[in-house]
Amino acid sequence: MAIGGRSSRPGKRSSSSPSSYTSTVTTITFIALCVLGAWMLTSTSVGPPQTTNLASKGATVVESDTVATEVADQQPQNVERSVVTNGKKQSVFEDNPGDLPADAIKNDENHQGESGKGSSSEERDKHTQISEESTMTTAQSVNQQVISQETTQNNNNKEAVVEAHMAEEKAVEAEKVANSEEPQITSSAEEVVAAVIPDHKNQGSAQGNPAAEAKVLEEQQQSREDAGIQNHVVPAEENKVTEEDQAQRMQQQQQQMQDAQKVETTPHQQQQQQHEEVGNKPEMIAMPNEGQLHEVTNNNKVLEVENNKLENPEKSKEVSSGIPKESKESKKSWSTQASESENQKERQKDETKGQDSDNWQLCNVTAGPDYIPCLDNDKALKKLRTTGHFEHRERHCPKEPPTCLVALPDGYKKPIPWPSSRDKIWYHNVPHTKLAQVKGHQNWVKVTGEFLTFPGGGTQFIHGALHYIDFLQRAVPKIGWGKRTRVILDVGCGVASFGGYIFERDVLTMSFAPKDEHEAQVQFALERGIPAISAVMGSKRLPFPSAVFDLIHCARCRVPWHNEGGLLLLELNRLLRPGGYFVWSATPVYQKLKEDVEIWQAMSALTVSMCWDLVTIKRDKLNKIGAAIYRKPTTNDCYDQRKKNVPPMCTNDDDPNAAWSVPLQACMHRVPSETSIRGTRWPDDWPHRLQKPPYWLNSSQMGIYGKPAPQDFTADYQHWKTVVTVSYMKGLGINWNGVRNVMDMRAVYGGFAAALKDIKVWVVNVVNVDSPDTLPIIFERGLFGIYHDWCESFSTYPRTYDLIHADHLLSKLKTRCKLVPVLAEVDRVLRPGGVFIVRDESSTIGEVENILKSLHWELHLTNTNDKQVLSAQKGNWRPENFSLSS
Repeated sequence: MAIGGRSSRPGKRSSSSPSSYTSTVTTITFIALCVLGAWMLTSTSVGPPQTTNLASKGATVVESDTVATEVADQQPQNVERSVVTNGKKQSVFEDNPGDLPADAIKNDENHQGESGKGSSSEERDKHTQISEESTMTTAQSVNQQVISQETTQNNNNKEAVVEAHMAEEKAVEAEKVANSEEPQITSSAEEVVAAVIPDHKNQGSAQGNPAAEAKVLEEQQQSREDAGIQNHVVPAEENKVTEEDQAQRMQQQQQQMQDAQKVETTPHQQQQQQHEEVGNKPEMIAMPNEGQLHEVTNNNKVLEVENNKLENPEKSKEVSSGIPKESKESKKSWSTQASESENQKERQKDETKGQDSDNWQLCNVTAGPDYIPCLDNDKALKKLRTTGHFEHRERHCPKEPPTCLVALPDGYKKPIPWPSSRDKIWYHNVPHTKLAQVKGHQNWVKVTGEFLTFPGGGTQFIHGALHYIDFLQRAVPKIGWGKRTRVILDVGCGVASFGGYIFERDVLTMSFAPKDEHEAQVQFALERGIPAISAVMGSKRLPFPSAVFDLIHCARCRVPWHNEGGLLLLELNRLLRPGGYFVWSATPVYQKLKEDVEIWQAMSALTVSMCWDLVTIKRDKLNKIGAAIYRKPTTNDCYDQRKKNVPPMCTNDDDPNAAWSVPLQACMHRVPSETSIRGTRWPDDWPHRLQKPPYWLNSSQMGIYGKPAPQDFTADYQHWKTVVTVSYMKGLGINWNGVRNVMDMRAVYGGFAAALKDIKVWVVNVVNVDSPDTLPIIFERGLFGIYHDWCESFSTYPRTYDLIHADHLLSKLKTRCKLVPVLAEVDRVLRPGGVFIVRDESSTIGEVENILKSLHWELHLTNTNDKQVLSAQKGNWRPENFSLSS
């Protein structure tokens, strides 16, 4: 609070009379009480004010609908003061435009000049240093204080306040009759309420003592400067208030009170209006000083503006701001930068939900560390009407892909590298012993200390898989392991020892078995470093194109091939190349039990009707088993000569390559007859087929990358050989000695897998269901792969791949599904210590990088032109909390 100043000339008495002082004190006290009452009634509905700078030119009409409540809340450092510097008036806390050109602030100055037209230059006192902005604000503040008070109290309460104020006035007058000085400037409403009378006492004690008076003035000025408020004190002679001024001011206040009573505004409406004003108005109005009240000019115009604001607040905002108000229709028609940016941030927030490591949770599922979302969907399995076709072993993916993380088994260790892993794995990595108990005598698997060991046997090859593999070669020499026969399918693979050992013959085997009572058989295979997936021959086609496998193998696979018109065997017919072999090693082939004989007879009739040629039946004396080997026809002659159309031929509109969630059909597709169509010729021997474009790729057909298909194929192969040799082998810091199981999430032609030919790894090439169907090309060149939709979970166990490769997949994929569940799936499938390589656009790389950081992965980023390569290594980190449900 500012104190009154005395004349510097000793002995000169102030021209202010005791009555004028009394009127001044009365006015100050009345305003303080009004402000305090309004603040108490409305403080709960008013947010913190914001300051806005006022230009120094012209008087500005400012919105003051909420001044009564804003003043009570504002802090001393937020109060604007007018300071005269070098003859120019400016606000203490306003932003200094510096040396900006005049046109940079022209609009603000013009606007404020227009709003101040109501005050003429003749009415301003050239000796007074108080700004017109504060003067105009004072009138608005008084008016708003009265209105706020009237909306919350009735007339009787108002009269009571006035009477109480008059009584207090008399008491103060009696006590302060000797004091003729009056305060010049009040810094804020809080100072008026808290310090007007005590400071007046201090003045009285200092009166007549110039030294004491100067000391008091200096102390109070210093306290204001410490609080960040600088006041320009005007000499008393230049700021005298006469009795006539006091009478005129009291008359104006009474008129304002009468006008306020005419305003029909309910307390609820007043409060709601204040909420809207505070939320929309960027200005904060400084509290007027008591010494400025006599400077008010054109009061009638000010009151008229204030009343118009109450009656039409929206219109008043337009007038005061100088900017036309946007209509609601324009907001619908035009987007804003704020909304666009917010929408983009929300989209990124949704895609990267879980980026904070605190948001990741462990999957709360019964399968625990072995969780496969699309095969362990308990909710979906409970709703199945039948399980007669093994529907409960098929894929039933949750509607929302899980974003939880799969826990590690207790005691998990880094997997044993290939080729040692073919013979033994860590027990704690796959802690299941049921197969060892049930199949141990058949040399499937055994528990040996902290290891699970695999002697290399199976139900049909107890004495070792290699002997059995050579037995089949001798039975049909044309099989030609590793030359003519390169890619095979092993049905009901068990622990996949057949596929594991046939690698020595340069043969690639896709093994599959259901997730059934033979617990973890596919997980054992993958932990050993042998290709396998969890699948079942049930009611749907397997996720492979037609006519791609050179040979299909079934060793006691427990599939009822002869049932339902040979429905399941007809699915193998779809997958087998014309001229390919089906090896059936099962008890009906060599045993004479009644059941076996009946099955053999049914199987024989079925294969004859399918035009399969029974090439040979051979017995293995060492293992005491037998095998029947069939061959699929290469022409349609047999089909055309059948007396009965059983099984029937498929209709022309039945696409044999359609395999993603397509129901099985009990029919056969005709063998291609045109030489330019896939299936009329056997592929070249391995390894020549790897780098040679398939004969059925037509130069008139455009490839994936825009060149003629054969050239596209060759260019892709050369590209990936360069990338793998130069970048992946040397530049990413990958220890390839620890890499065995590899997945290419977007394979196209299989060039990445082909470039890894000389490394002891195998690659499952995934072709997305919404991408061009290039999977037949991949099989044709002696590789293998599978159809899949990466918006769903993959049919494999957790922690089964050493390296996962994603080339320009995620930027395309995120248009259909969110990245977080996709990367959660990558985390599920990848082993701890495994590597995830991402080649994509920079924006997508950034999103992936943020998510993987939250998973505590180690990242390595390489820039290549406008593309980026991210190499990320998974760690052992797992969250501590479990999700509510998965």
